Amino acid sequence: MQVPDIESLPVALPDGVDYDEYIIGTYLVSYPKKIPVPKMAPALAIEQSTGTWVPVPGETPEVRRQHVAKVIGVYEIPDYEYGLPPQVEERTYVIQIAFPEVNIGSQIPMLLTTVIGNISMAGKLKLIDVRFPKKYVDGFQGPKFGIPGVRQLLGVPRRPLLNNMIKPCTGYTPEVGVELFRAAALGGCDIIKDDELLADASFNRVQARVKLYMEAERQVYEETGEHTLYTVNVSDEIPQVFENARRAVELGCNAIMVNFLAVGFPVLRALAEDPAINVPILGHMDVAGAFYESPWHGISSHIVLGKLPRLAGADIVVFPAPYGKAPVLPEKFVNVAKNLSFPLYNLKPAFPMPSGGITPAMVPQVIKDLGTEIVIGSGGGIHAHPHGPVAGAKAFRQAIDAAMQGRSLEDAAAEFEELRVALETWQEPFISF
Repeated sequence: MQVPDIESLPVALPDGVDYDEYIIGTYLVSYPKKIPVPKMAPALAIEQSTGTWVPVPGETPEVRRQHVAKVIGVYEIPDYEYGLPPQVEERTYVIQIAFPEVNIGSQIPMLLTTVIGNISMAGKLKLIDVRFPKKYVDGFQGPKFGIPGVRQLLGVPRRPLLNNMIKPCTGYTPEVGVELFRAAALGGCDIIKDDELLADASFNRVQARVKLYMEAERQVYEETGEHTLYTVNVSDEIPQVFENARRAVELGCNAIMVNFLAVGFPVLRALAEDPAINVPILGHMDVAGAFYESPWHGISSHIVLGKLPRLAGADIVVFPAPYGKAPVLPEKFVNVAKNLSFPLYNLKPAFPMPSGGITPAMVPQVIKDLGTEIVIGSGGGIHAHPHGPVAGAKAFRQAIDAAMQGRSLEDAAAEFEELRVALETWQEPFISF
């Protein structure tokens, strides 16, 4: 009887692989009961590593020993033992596949090609987690500033930071925008960002905004003693995205923003690792839903909005909150934040920035769910305040201070007019999409 060459097989025990040498992909799959998923799973591993749908001469045992991916777990849910109930039409499984790190190297394009490439078109199959070995993560710089660096720049050691997205989203000139910026900064916003829909537009150029906004930032600092980071949106085609960023920094901008999924992870990484771009980077979430919103396809949100942008170098990442206008499960929301800020080898923690229809009334719940190492994002909740954006920003700061002091918002509202008006104006969450 011929002894199988175990090392060249596309299967292994979970205890039989060296976790320092493999990237582990975890998948949720569901197929008609006639498909033998435990037998099919090794074909997925081969498809995403050394082989294809038929044996080819070059896929030798030697090649497989070094480069074949290995199925290390196939777990049916529910865990049937004595036969299927007759009403079962589809069977659902969690599959784990170990991919040799040497196949990929420390980069994200080939990571995605490997762990969710062709098999993304294999029916009901979703990548629900990915575990990296230290050697893979060591190839990335990650956030240049992270939570501690951003706090140091602003001189704010403890409380949640407040971000404002300038509204309206687009369509205005730099001269209009700078007044909106000034008002939000005077009200106490730590960070002010362009909306993702405004980048280097013909009617509102990046360079023009930076010159005006940073002068306003200087003036507000002299008046209030508080700095404001302006994250100008540099998103663009290559190479203009890099030109936008470098020129913004040369003109004195103290932060930048990029729509990281629209421009691509390699662009975010190149911006973060460019020594000339020595300012924090805010990563915006647009396009993310196309990756994660299907329950059976794509990539889970904590990977798309958490682990990968942190790996690529975002210092702050915007993601949807469940209290406002975005339909997201609270537990998914918390998991994104964990992947941004919990220990991940030697990478700095990135600031989670919940956003999407947040009002001052929601501040205590945000802090309860995520803690204080967050940036609270608000657009309309500041600019639509009945007394204007200065009052809108003050209301948020009053809500943050009250939460930090263990004080109820109702109690604080009796003292602060701006917070009282905000609570009376927005008693219900914004309408979801």
